[in-house]
Formats: sequence, C-alpha cells, structure tokens
Amino acid sequence: MRAFREAVEAKDLDAAEALLADDVVFTSPVVFKPYTGKAITAAILRAVADVFEDFRYETEYAGGDGRDHALVFTARVGDRALTGCDFLHVDDEGRIDHLMVMVRPLSGAQALAEAMGARFDEIAKEAARAQEHTA
Repeated sequence: MRAFREAVEAKDLDAAEALLADDVVFTSPVVFKPYTGKAITAAILRAVADVFEDFRYETEYAGGDGRDHALVFTARVGDRALTGCDFLHVDDEGRIDHLMVMVRPLSGAQALAEAMGARFDEIAKEAARAQEHTA
C-alpha cells in the first residue's frame, strides 16, 4: 500500500493513522495478544517511529486482489539491526483493517520488545486520550 508506505517514510503519522480502519487489528512481533482499534494502533505506530532508527522500506509486494500487501523494511533499535515486514490487509473501503508486523533476528526483536515495553504505559495513555476525543 503505497499511501501507508509514503506516510511512514515521511514520518507523517497523522496520514498513516488516517489510513487505518476504526476496528483495525494490530499484531505485534513481540506480544502474543493482538491489539484492536485505531487509537491503540496509532499510538503504537507513533512509539515505533521513535524507537526505530534508520528505518527504510526496501521492498513492496501486493497480492493479486489488491487487498493484501507486504512492506519489507530495515531499521535499528540501539545497536541491533533488524529486518522486518509489515503485512497489511485493506477492507472494502480501502482502509487498513489488519496490520501484522514481523521482525528478525531474535536479538532485534528482543531489543524492540525492551524499547517498546519501556514506553507502553505512555502508549496506553495516548490511546485512551484519543478514544476519549472520538467518543
């Protein structure tokens, strides 16, 4: 999905958030339970943008029906280099209704888990504030 890729690469997280369905499901590479909802997904994306250094999409793939996309990326978390992939699915309205992220190697995933874990209380507060404004 070119619009999401361009928004993330430009660090225009408001534009990336606008592409999310209200009931988007975010599947993290380091947490078992998926997160549901635009507010929490947007808050996670904002935190990841701060955690990742030298982030760059390398390759983009699209499924035959145009609803499934894979965006392969590279980044660093501290001194750990990682490769990852954002798997996106869009709904009938063209909004992202599922976003699954996978990363490798294990040391990169562990660094990501540690960095995001340290920010998660603030992520949860940001998501709660966003939900209050939309309710």
